[in-house]
Amino acid sequence: MNSRCAPRENPDDVARSRTQRARAAWRHRRPHDGMELANESHGAGHRCAGPFMSTCEEHTQMNHAEMQFLSTEYPYKKQYGNFIGGKWVPPAGGEYFDNISPITGEPFTSIPRSRDADIEAALDAAHAAKTAWGRTSVTDRANVLMKIADRMEANLQRLAVAESIDNGKPLRETMAADIPLAIDHMRYFASAARAQEGGISEIDHDTVAYHFHEPLGVVGQIIPWNFPILMAIWKLAPALAAGNCVVLKPAEQTPASILVLLEVIGDLLPPGVLNVVNGFGLEAGKPLASNKRIAKIAFTGETTTGRLIMQYASQNLIPVTLELGGKSPNIFFADVLNADDSFFDKALEGFTMFALNQGEVCTCPSRALVEESIYERFMERALKRVAAIAQGHPLDSKTMIGAQASHEQLEKILSYIDLGKQEGAECLAGGERNAMDGELKNGYYIKPTVFKGHNKMRIFQEEIFGPVLSVTTFKNEEEALKIANDTLYGLGAGVWTRDGTRAYRFGRAIQAGRVWTNCYHAYPAHAAFGGYKQSGIGRENHKMMLDHYQQTKNMLVSYSDKPLGFF
Repeated sequence: MNSRCAPRENPDDVARSRTQRARAAWRHRRPHDGMELANESHGAGHRCAGPFMSTCEEHTQMNHAEMQFLSTEYPYKKQYGNFIGGKWVPPAGGEYFDNISPITGEPFTSIPRSRDADIEAALDAAHAAKTAWGRTSVTDRANVLMKIADRMEANLQRLAVAESIDNGKPLRETMAADIPLAIDHMRYFASAARAQEGGISEIDHDTVAYHFHEPLGVVGQIIPWNFPILMAIWKLAPALAAGNCVVLKPAEQTPASILVLLEVIGDLLPPGVLNVVNGFGLEAGKPLASNKRIAKIAFTGETTTGRLIMQYASQNLIPVTLELGGKSPNIFFADVLNADDSFFDKALEGFTMFALNQGEVCTCPSRALVEESIYERFMERALKRVAAIAQGHPLDSKTMIGAQASHEQLEKILSYIDLGKQEGAECLAGGERNAMDGELKNGYYIKPTVFKGHNKMRIFQEEIFGPVLSVTTFKNEEEALKIANDTLYGLGAGVWTRDGTRAYRFGRAIQAGRVWTNCYHAYPAHAAFGGYKQSGIGRENHKMMLDHYQQTKNMLVSYSDKPLGFF
């Protein structure tokens, strides 16, 4: 084991035993074992007002209940209901579960543990609303979406703080990316719906074929835990713009920020148009995904669960949109080091993108391919860049990487770090849990970790969903392409080169739905997003997404009085 990656220490033997069992379960599972249906250092110190904070003070701890250093109030209540038919209602069975903040590892609110009866109630409300909402003019629906975007913008910091507390991601990301992108997606689909056109075809002088876009009716949506609000909006914006009513189930790991969103925007939609039901995968997700009363199911999450979703949909012969896992290659050609300039600095930043959102991104560039001739020089600078990633309290504006979203995810990532060491990968950075102080001591923090190995190792082939980067080398373009495409997945990829022709050629040859060229982790509303191979079915974003939530009505109309002439 490389000395730079210290062995993990546990506080007591009991915890160590539990951890070893959990890691063993992950290490020895088959790559595609079935899982339950789910949606799937600098510590405390100086916290100075940045672009997201309103004061500059010394704090030794950040307590969720004491938000005085932010220009917003604490966003959460002690308990929530489901949002059904425009009202907050308790779960039918009266059960709740504690929602844990990954920042502290402690519960901060309680959430409905819903089951079949709650899903059916939400579907009742959606079906009661679908006819009127589906017949609403496109202009009126677009105006509602614009109002939603405006309301979100007016509450941007409240939503951003809620997202960071629920998910553990840094406030600087939720303020600058997650919530602004969600707002932009709402506005984009409001405009895209108004710009959508049908079609008229002349069959002959007296016969015309009309084509109309009509909503599917009531659709189900299951949201992941890595970008709760943004992923909800990715699905809600086109569905609502197209005239559908929605029953949405958030991930049980991060259900609360979406409920704050509903507190902000819920009154802008007619009752029943948007319904949110919380709960666990088998208890609430499966009853929604397999329900005969939905006309479509959209899911973002782990590939194994995506297979189950597709099975449920096939029983009801309904369309699916699946945005699933990835193991994205990030390829650095030798010419990035032709000069020590701003482009090279940008490439180094591209290398560190594996740590964005704590690596909990389906397109995480978790495989770095570096041309052999520059490996030593490139990695010397790249590892310094990784070492400069500041980990701390997510509500600190200086924090670059926060906490993993759940204890389960923390253990999964640590199990893969152990696996990488056992496989013989060289640990170049990190490789352990980050022991934080004060309020953060029980939070779910992992140091950004870099391994060097080869592409046949499991840490190169399996989605870890954490701040773990696996680095290998290539000799030429042919080998780079072979390594890049040697994966079950095909969601994203990155290409870094000063040669525009090579960049285009590689972009076309890589088997991935999105290829970033000399950039990474950009998610504009008007760029189609989706995967090849086992990374999913269908696309999200872009105006083409409206088609996923519509069906085409053709009317073939004769304006002639003449007989047809058949009988």
